[in-house]
Amino acid sequence: MAELADRLRSELDRYSPGGKLPSSRALVERFRVSPVTVSRALAQLAAEGLVVTRPGAGAFRARPRPVTTPAGDTSWQEVALSADGAADRVPRSVDATGVTVSLAVPPPGVVEFSGGYLHPSLQPERALSEALARAGRRPGAWGRPPMEGLPELREWFARTIGGGVGAAEVLVSAGGQAALTTALRALAPPGAPVLVESPTYPGMLAIARSAGLRPVPVPVDADGVRPELLADAFRATGARVFVCQPLFQNPTGAVLAPARRGEVLRIAREAGAFVVEDDFVRRLAHEDAGPLPRPLAADDPDGVVVHVGSLTKATSPSFRVCALAARGPVLERLRAIQVVDTFFVPRPLQEAALELVGSPAWPRHLRTVAAELRARRDAMTSALRLRLPELTLPHIPSGGYHLWLRLPDGTEESAFTAAALRAGVALTPGRPYFSAEPPAAHVRLSFAAVAGAQEIAEGVRRLRAACDETLPANRST
Repeated sequence: MAELADRLRSELDRYSPGGKLPSSRALVERFRVSPVTVSRALAQLAAEGLVVTRPGAGAFRARPRPVTTPAGDTSWQEVALSADGAADRVPRSVDATGVTVSLAVPPPGVVEFSGGYLHPSLQPERALSEALARAGRRPGAWGRPPMEGLPELREWFARTIGGGVGAAEVLVSAGGQAALTTALRALAPPGAPVLVESPTYPGMLAIARSAGLRPVPVPVDADGVRPELLADAFRATGARVFVCQPLFQNPTGAVLAPARRGEVLRIAREAGAFVVEDDFVRRLAHEDAGPLPRPLAADDPDGVVVHVGSLTKATSPSFRVCALAARGPVLERLRAIQVVDTFFVPRPLQEAALELVGSPAWPRHLRTVAAELRARRDAMTSALRLRLPELTLPHIPSGGYHLWLRLPDGTEESAFTAAALRAGVALTPGRPYFSAEPPAAHVRLSFAAVAGAQEIAEGVRRLRAACDETLPANRST
């Protein structure tokens, strides 16, 4: 489609403004492509304002746009947005760069090692479409849902958490990002410290900073967060919130060790603090993962844990359905903030989630993804060891969709990322994953957003050029 759009774009000068382009049938015959490809190419040019399509009449070269009026002076907004009414407040800034790296679509021909979602070939598109169609026919499917979410969906989420968590302790939220936003707003006032794993998910850091919170790093090793440093951080800061990803942590892939699970809950309980558990990829365990540990919330009768568990990563970026679970008085505060912010998750989407997870296609999909992610992980690991032995891979995860690599000492992370893009590979720099100074340069490589093992091999081959250009040992020779 992109190639046809480029060809048509280059030929537009042949036609006068308002002139008619060849018919779709003529374009199909000339370029030997499908009618769908022609339709999409014309739609792309229409979106760019280069052509105008008229149903039943065809496509026409767009007429020149009228001269726009001069832009107004918006410089006053710099003062308004940065003004702070009190000197002791933490200035609120919204830096989304760490998130947009994973959301942005790279240019055509670039291998997407930066993606944070499953490649379309791994998404259960047919099952999702069928679930949505069945959901739309359910009685009352287009009516107003309960603010907390459909009871049957809350019950399903509660069962997947386990440990006696009941449907009454679950809220249905619009994806993990929204649930984390609600949790941090509910648990910490502006200016308060919030303990975070180091490194950690940039989207959560962006949420905290935009709410005026102060992220305080607690180092993670191969067994997850270090309990003794967590206790030190609670004592030093007086924080009342700790945000963590105990299962296949982003970006390290670490799983919180069994001996540390109880320690983390005990330390938080003694500090009078909440643990926000971001259980974001439980449904993306690899085929060789073995039995998974239960969510922390399942072993927490005292209401220390606020649990976030989403369906999005295992389905589609547009299927934003998530559980936000908590016990005790905090549940009402979470509910109130969520209602104020979003009212409720659209009922058709909740009905579709029920249809999907209750269908035979759901366990089949999870088995397929588990096998495919293991194969892709192994393909990327092997390719890196063969072609890029200079990069250190401290941990090979058994779940999730990425690898976390340390660059050689002295490597400029931004230079390596830029060189990779010039070589035709989009990857994620490590700096946004740290709330303070990073100990070394890192990059994160995703193996889920590409088409398969062949594209992984090609992407790693291209990265060799970036290494040759930027790694210190290569620059000195």
